[in-house]
Amino acid sequence: MRFLKVLFWLLLGGLVAAFVIYNGGERVSFHLWGGLIADFSLPLLLILVFLLGLLPSIIAYQALRWRTRQRIAGLERALADLRAATATEVVVETPVVIVEQQP
Repeated sequence: MRFLKVLFWLLLGGLVAAFVIYNGGERVSFHLWGGLIADFSLPLLLILVFLLGLLPSIIAYQALRWRTRQRIAGLERALADLRAATATEVVVETPVVIVEQQP
């Protein structure tokens, strides 16, 4: 499974590198307020937009992991409390054998 994960990231990195190499000279201009113009490289702009779009998913995933960890910790505490409440000391009584001696 780790091999497939590494292969996926290598292929994705290769695709991004190829895109940057072939489109590195392309410039995109944004007209901002007050007559300002922002000039960006196309690959840089697309990578930034992709990462900006990925950010909400990462935040939602981390929140889900945190909430799940909190639930598991709460359930483990409840289980430990139940085990402590039901654990009673077991007293083992040894049977006493009375032997009557006859005179």
